[in-house]
Amino acid sequence: MAQQPSAIQAELAAAAQRRGLMDSIEVDLAGSLNYRRTVLRVLSLIRPAIADWAALVMPDNRTGGLEVHGGDDVAFTEVVPRSVIDGLATDRVLRTGHRELLHFGIGTDATGSAEHGMFGIIRHPRLREQVDALRPADVLLLGLTARGATVGVLMMTRGQGRGFDGEEVAFAERVASRAAVALDSARLYEERGRVASILQRSLRPPALPEVGDMRLAARYRPSAEHLEIGGDFYDVFGADGDWLLALGDVCGKGVEAAALTGQTRQSLRTAAYFDPRPAVVLGALNHVLWDPGSDQFVTVACARVRTSADGGADVEIAVAGHPAPIVLRAGGVVEQVEIFGTAIRLAPQAKYRTATLRLERGDTLLMFTDGVDEARGADGFYGVDRLTALLPAYAGAAPDVVCEAIEQDVIEFVDGGPHDDIALLAVTCGR
Repeated sequence: MAQQPSAIQAELAAAAQRRGLMDSIEVDLAGSLNYRRTVLRVLSLIRPAIADWAALVMPDNRTGGLEVHGGDDVAFTEVVPRSVIDGLATDRVLRTGHRELLHFGIGTDATGSAEHGMFGIIRHPRLREQVDALRPADVLLLGLTARGATVGVLMMTRGQGRGFDGEEVAFAERVASRAAVALDSARLYEERGRVASILQRSLRPPALPEVGDMRLAARYRPSAEHLEIGGDFYDVFGADGDWLLALGDVCGKGVEAAALTGQTRQSLRTAAYFDPRPAVVLGALNHVLWDPGSDQFVTVACARVRTSADGGADVEIAVAGHPAPIVLRAGGVVEQVEIFGTAIRLAPQAKYRTATLRLERGDTLLMFTDGVDEARGADGFYGVDRLTALLPAYAGAAPDVVCEAIEQDVIEFVDGGPHDDIALLAVTCGR
């Protein structure tokens, strides 16, 4: 029997509505890499346009449980044990990625009852009650599959006998496919940022130690590409008036640079435990890290500071391919230490020499990475000359003031442009 014109028109209108909705979903879900915002957007687009009720169940990698989002309230979120879906339809969909379409009649509920051969969906009182309130209802469970893996389950319910026919199930699967990619991308982006942040924190000491009659300060400003893991690092260790200060830069970014940064810091500490002389420490570091199969290298400035009873300090300095430290005298004179050396990992048998100097009360020793002198602005590179011209105005100031002033001047110089990681470490004699 031929369809009536009104039925055909209704089907065409429904098809046009689905196309418009899919176009809207494509646009809306492409614009955010914020995981929480993407979850809210997915649920808001589905309800009520596609279903009367919708929820997301996503594995929580940090706890081993499940994130439950949505239901009657799209903003609802809770982390629950995985046992809430054990043996239920949602568990099967999460494991296989295959859809399941369930019907809950007047005499069945969503608790897991087997009446009429029906299966439960989740042992969560709040969500169970909401689904029960819609009976009789169809519950469509769709695996959210992205990059070859099922990353979650989309749960949709239609009550009052509306149900899901074949075309609507197919359309819902298209929506789930797009939502899966958006959710997985947002989660990966968020996880990448979290890992980068944790790695960066682990690669820098949380606090500088108390070093007797000296004041220490450090500053670290990551590059504009804030999710990249940089290779700049600093460390201070020692005891009883004999301290080793190290500041360095591992070439490159990302996990490889982070791994080498961790190796470098640990190797510095180990080498200094046996012999704290900077030239010996750098030689041992180069020997340990030498790898002819790698093109990564490390630059380091290393200073041994030994305090004396008069409030001053004797300093030995060695560098490996790193900018030489600068001394800011209490009277305003600025001196760059005349020292140089081969970067770590560039030669298997590199030798390092030492420069010595004396710090009196009020003198500051400043160590910095190339994120300072190689910062590029409208006038070219920031340069060491600009740095040494800035410093006299801060003679006698606390080391944290000096570091802050340098950082601010560099940021103003680049004027909003990209810059490399900036690391500064300063020590001032006397309290």
